Amino acid sequence: MAVKTDGMSAAFSGLLSDLFGGLLAETPWEDFLRSLALYLDASYATLILTMPGASRPGTLVTPGGDPQTAEDYIESFFVDDPFKGLPEGKVTAFTDFVQGDTRMSDFWRDFLEAAGGDQILGVDLRFDSGFEARLRVTRDNSRSDFAAAEREALQDIVPHLRNAIRLFERLQASGAEHGVYRGAVEQLGVAAIILDHDGKVIRANAVAERLLAAADGIVVAGGRLRLAAADAHRALEKLLKMLRSDADAIAAPPQRFRIERPSGGRDLGVVAKAVTTPAFMRGGKGAALALFVSDPGQEAAPDPEAIRDLFQLTRMEAMLAAALAGGGSLVEAADRLGIAHNTARSHLRSIFAKTGARRQSQLVHLLHAGMPERGGP
Repeated sequence: MAVKTDGMSAAFSGLLSDLFGGLLAETPWEDFLRSLALYLDASYATLILTMPGASRPGTLVTPGGDPQTAEDYIESFFVDDPFKGLPEGKVTAFTDFVQGDTRMSDFWRDFLEAAGGDQILGVDLRFDSGFEARLRVTRDNSRSDFAAAEREALQDIVPHLRNAIRLFERLQASGAEHGVYRGAVEQLGVAAIILDHDGKVIRANAVAERLLAAADGIVVAGGRLRLAAADAHRALEKLLKMLRSDADAIAAPPQRFRIERPSGGRDLGVVAKAVTTPAFMRGGKGAALALFVSDPGQEAAPDPEAIRDLFQLTRMEAMLAAALAGGGSLVEAADRLGIAHNTARSHLRSIFAKTGARRQSQLVHLLHAGMPERGGP
């Protein structure tokens, strides 16, 4: 067996690296779950993040598992899964927890046999905010069952997994809050551009990307932002130079200026505000300056509040629907709102149920037709 429990072995150290390093990955948890399956000599590992009593999991990740089996579980077996409500934080075997007639239920016959059998170790973690995490490690019935060593090895991982999920919760909450503000800014047609201390663009929202692509008064050259109006560009450079010094960003008041456009279009209005960061992050490639650019010619996007009222959506569902109505893909909309793709997909299913739409293209058409400002009824 490949498992070593003698302190921080190389395998265990690598597993923790995948656990915490994967929190910032495009698809969190996948590398960790693959490594965990290898570490415990299992067929695959699954992580479920959900609210107790929910009809569908918020997140389900099973790298290496059969996608159809995972979809069947979400659609038909998640609610009736007998292997849940485990003792908090304690590794438990399926065969010890599920006894009697339950083993002959539809869940056992229709799902577990297709999934490889009942050789499953699980642990449930519950958090103060109300959600719970369910980790499941499965080994095919054609192989020997998990032994005490694997159970102990998985138990050793539990406190690290708990800390990683707490960090992930913080990141997701912060991202969701950021997404609400960012989405609200975009709905108002405001371009948001973040510059580092050298004037290089390190982040731009969708409105800003369209504005920069037009290259009409504001452009990116060599990665650095340039303003067509000479006075405005000098003011920008002066502000960046001050922020490269030891000056406190809080002491730098917001600056406002206008940019004439070579095309003859209406002037762009700009507010430049220093980004407040810890002292050790000042200088170099860290965020230094935020520019908020208003374009008088920008067409207003569908209002999330109007969408919410019309279709009785939640606030986040309305934000996602508005983002999709702007023409982006689900992945782009999730990134714009600062939420995970799986979370966005779950919200989209709920939006479909409430609006009656069955496809994303049908939803976009419905939103454009239904919004008064778009000329609908």
